[in-house]
Amino acid sequence: MKDNKKVVYWLFTGCFLIFIMVIVGGITRLTQSGLSISDYKLISGTIPPLNEEEWIAEFELYKQYPEYQKLHYHFELEDFKQIYFWEWLHRVLGRLIGLVFIIPFIFFLLTRQLTSSTIKKSIILLFLGGFQGFLGWYMVKSGLVDIPAVSHYRLAAHLTTAFITFAYTFWVALDLIYPKRKTINKAMRNVVRWGMAILLLQIIWGAFVAGLDAGLIHNTWPMMNEGKFMHETVYIEQSPVWKNFIEGKSGVQFVHRYLAFFVVGIIAYIWYRSRQIALTALQQKAINALLILVFVQFLLGVLTLIYAVPVWLGVAHQVGAFFLLAGMTFTLHRFTR
Repeated sequence: MKDNKKVVYWLFTGCFLIFIMVIVGGITRLTQSGLSISDYKLISGTIPPLNEEEWIAEFELYKQYPEYQKLHYHFELEDFKQIYFWEWLHRVLGRLIGLVFIIPFIFFLLTRQLTSSTIKKSIILLFLGGFQGFLGWYMVKSGLVDIPAVSHYRLAAHLTTAFITFAYTFWVALDLIYPKRKTINKAMRNVVRWGMAILLLQIIWGAFVAGLDAGLIHNTWPMMNEGKFMHETVYIEQSPVWKNFIEGKSGVQFVHRYLAFFVVGIIAYIWYRSRQIALTALQQKAINALLILVFVQFLLGVLTLIYAVPVWLGVAHQVGAFFLLAGMTFTLHRFTR
């Protein structure tokens, strides 16, 4: 039997591992561990230093790059070991995800357990996974030259691709679980599509905020500074002015704040519209869950900002975005033919 339960379990395992990968990636970013491994080794890099001599060699290599020379020059070997762990774990998880996708895919392919449609979708997944790995290397490379910080554009590409890979993996699994479905309301489907587009934009600007450390300024809400309205405190740092909203810390945070209101607004509108039309029980449950998720995520965003991005809140906010994307993907799937 083609596209059996084993295939679904394989896809959900991939979803779970990508979820863990995003959490570890968030911790890696928030603990400033992402540039601790400066020499990329695809195979041998899977094994961490095993003795004092190997640790010293890794530390000496780290000392040759800008992060140590300009930021962590006070680090001792034990400090280095702590940041090394998170980056190593992040990379090992990436390799594990690759194996979890490739090996079962080859097995299912050889044993003819996949339909032609699922084979095509799986090839897309493999491409997304490989591209995600390339973007991770490309991102880290940007922080090893002159400035000890990765490009926020490359960070956004890396993170957004991870989210998209998860969403597409989840979608393929849903295709197998619900092979027959129909559109109940095309207008509603289009609104959900707009919701998905705005959510992806918000994820991109969230990555910009992370990449620029823009969450460490304007730590008040709903105003960006005490006693001032939001638009009054967007500092002009770049010229032309529009670059402030993609490269300036103040402007990027400003966009992320306002996009949050749009995300909440369109999901609230989806819920409101759902009360006026006939839906299946599963469609209604999906929309109800989406409404709960977006308010939880909004609250996490506010708390993360107010408390100036402590690690646990920053990770919780990123996990919230992950669940919100999963909810939006499921909801859209329920309305897609």
